[in-house]
Amino acid sequence: MSAHRVRCPSCGRVTNWDDPPRGPFCSVRCRTLDLGRWASEEFRMPVAPDQDAPPATDAESSNDEMTRH
Repeated sequence: MSAHRVRCPSCGRVTNWDDPPRGPFCSVRCRTLDLGRWASEEFRMPVAPDQDAPPATDAESSNDEMTRH
């Protein structure tokens, strides 16, 4: 049975998907860096705007812009 080969999402190195406990990552370091990017909200899931929510005020829009940087 051959191993499923994938590119590491963090660094792009080719690795085996089946290598536990890393999953698609080539190393624990790459896995930890990816987790840190999610935790710091560098990576985000796109969200559709809530149709029932009232429009954002100017102050809320300014706060959103400041938190993205």
